[in-house]
Amino acid sequence: MSFEGAVALVTGGASGIGLAAVELLAQQGAKVAVVDVQAVATEAAAERVRELGGEALPIVGSVTDPDATKDMVEQTVARWGRLDAAINNAGTSGTHALTADVEWDEWRRVIDLNLHGVFLSMKAEIPAMLASGGGAIVNTSSGAGLMGFPGLPAYVASKHGVIGLTKAAALEYGRKGIRVNAVCPGTVRTPMLEAFTGHNEDALQAMGKMMPVGRLATPTEIAESMVWLLSPAASYVTGHAMAVDGGAAAQ
Repeated sequence: MSFEGAVALVTGGASGIGLAAVELLAQQGAKVAVVDVQAVATEAAAERVRELGGEALPIVGSVTDPDATKDMVEQTVARWGRLDAAINNAGTSGTHALTADVEWDEWRRVIDLNLHGVFLSMKAEIPAMLASGGGAIVNTSSGAGLMGFPGLPAYVASKHGVIGLTKAAALEYGRKGIRVNAVCPGTVRTPMLEAFTGHNEDALQAMGKMMPVGRLATPTEIAESMVWLLSPAASYVTGHAMAVDGGAAAQ
C-alpha cells in the first residue's frame, strides 16, 4: 500500500471522504494535489498533509469547468512532473424530490457536478497518466449507482452514469496501463449527509440503524477502499464498481 514517490490528485478533497483519502495517501507517502471549491477548507486540507509530513498542493476550482479541470492537472504536473493516481470524488446529493417535481435547473446542477465533473476530470487526468507511463483512477459512485432510490432521481441517475463511464474508460485504457474503478459507498457520516438531514442527530442515527451492520460508515472506511484500488495491491482490478455499503446491496 506504499505510495512513496507517487503523485495523486483528489477532487472534493477538502472534506468528508475526499479529505480522508487525502490523509491516507499522504500517510502512505504520496504527494497530493487537493482540489475543491472551498478555498479555506482546501488550504486546511493541504496543511493537514504537511502536518503528516507530506507534500500538498491546494487547488481551488470546480470540476464542472473544463478549464479548471485542465488547470488542476497542469498545476499538479508542473509541480511534481507526473500524475500517478486520482480520486474523482467531488459531488452533491441534490435536494429531495420525486422525479416529476425536480426542477430542471436542479437536475442539471446535480448531473453537471456528479457526472460531467467526473468526465471532465478523467479527460484531463488520462493524458497526464499516459505521459507518466500509466496510473490508476477511482471515481466516487454510490450505492445509489447500483440500485434505485426514491426521492433523489438526479443523484441516482448521475451515480449510475459514473459506473458506466468508469467501465468504458477501463476498457479503453487497460492495455495502456491505466486502471479505472469506482467505489459505491453506502450511507456515510460526512458533512454532506449531515447537511442533507439538517444536522438532525436522531435522523442520522436512524439512518445508521437501517444498515445491515447497524451503523453509518466513517469517511475513512470508504477512503481505505479507494486507496487500495489505487495501489499495486489491486493491480488486476479494473472496471469494477465496488460496494462499500455495510451490506446494503446484499438485501
